[in-house]
Amino acid sequence: MDLLDESLRFRHDIHWSVFMVDEKVSRSAFAGPIRGVILDYGEVLCHRPSPEVLAEMAGIFGIDEDKFLPIYRSSRNPYDRGDFTGHDYWVEFARRAGVMIHEHQVESLRRMDVQMWSNVNPEMTEWLAHVHSRGIKTAILSNMQTDMAAHVRKNFAWLSHFDHQIFSCELRAIKPDPVIYRHSLSLLKIAPAEAAFVDDREENIQAARAVGIHGILFESVAQLRKDLQELGFSILPGSGVDGHNPCR
Repeated sequence: MDLLDESLRFRHDIHWSVFMVDEKVSRSAFAGPIRGVILDYGEVLCHRPSPEVLAEMAGIFGIDEDKFLPIYRSSRNPYDRGDFTGHDYWVEFARRAGVMIHEHQVESLRRMDVQMWSNVNPEMTEWLAHVHSRGIKTAILSNMQTDMAAHVRKNFAWLSHFDHQIFSCELRAIKPDPVIYRHSLSLLKIAPAEAAFVDDREENIQAARAVGIHGILFESVAQLRKDLQELGFSILPGSGVDGHNPCR
């Protein structure tokens, strides 16, 4: 290899090293401090509903879970947006399923729908309390129907660790509509780059990132901890390295 080739290789290596450093730094030190944390509710602050409960609900309609879930998922957005009352939602659900249900079954479905989303993740609510106690602004941002919103406010004391509670049924907008993210930032009075948003749905994360928010796709507490570290956020969920500090 002659001197020119060696010089070109050296400059290429330097350029690549700088690129790699810049890419890493852009996610942490130069990203600016996180002043606000925005959390989804379903499958972030609470666990996923059990298959047994879903099967029980499907049984009320006399259908199997494979038929129940597609109707449940495809009809959920209008309900979460506040277009339906709890009663009207389940009556419409029955119509789409092609069955008739009685009033007492409608009320049972409303109760079960709330209960199956009430299995709270204590690691996450404990972390929320630590984040809030350290002066970080906090908001819950959830696609949530009216029955569930009322239940959460009545029964979950940890909700007080949120400075703002943003529920789609009240705002009449659902994720991933950019309006709901901008509304959250306005309430928190922070810039998009100063916010970290945690959600379990990729489309919601991508929409938040499009607004300029740091989006973290939630898969587990351990994964969230790692992603927050990469972002340069020091208040972390899960056990500390010393085995007893829950949030470092």
